[in-house]
Amino acid sequence: MFRWIIRRDLILAWRRRADVLSTLFFFVIVVSLFPLSISPDPRLLKSIAPGVVWVAALLASMLSLGRLFSNDYVDGTLEQILLTPQPLYLIVLGKVLAQWLVAEVPLVLMAPILGVQFGLSQNTLVVLTISLLLGTPVLSLIGSIGAALTLGLRGSGVLVALLVLPLYIPVLIFGALAVDASIAGSNPQAHLSLLGAVLALSLVFAPWATCAALRISVE
Repeated sequence: MFRWIIRRDLILAWRRRADVLSTLFFFVIVVSLFPLSISPDPRLLKSIAPGVVWVAALLASMLSLGRLFSNDYVDGTLEQILLTPQPLYLIVLGKVLAQWLVAEVPLVLMAPILGVQFGLSQNTLVVLTISLLLGTPVLSLIGSIGAALTLGLRGSGVLVALLVLPLYIPVLIFGALAVDASIAGSNPQAHLSLLGAVLALSLVFAPWATCAALRISVE
């Protein structure tokens, strides 16, 4: 079931490529506008790069949260999934993993290319990529809770933002500080370790909370 859920969601995402590309284009445009609009000063660009990239990745990831369960809810697939004897925890984890592969991994791959605009060194670009690899799954896991809680509600996009943005703040802080530490020449290991700890906690508790929220929303 876990593999089937991932394969199914990836096939559906391929058929709706415009939604995936819109998230990536949003990320690219937001990050690219800052060097053009603020200043060409290399020191200033380096200082704002961690915050700009991470905020853009956070906002871009939120664009795809509304599609995580809504299509299955509308066509009745979600109700059938809830009735299966398979563990709902693994089903939710499979859907979140598929969403991360489709919506977040392209952002992670594009981030080092966009980081060149800010004059980041090769070592800093590596740290930026690692921080996004650790942080973006947390965004998807936490976002799945908000998407499940607002399922079927009017104006769910705004409600998801209000619910998950406060929970995103630690990920944003640790990810940006890791890149800042690399720019300053210090060791970013502590911040990356904190991101890894947040990811481990999210993997354990977020799918469970999402399962409870789905049952409440469907009932």
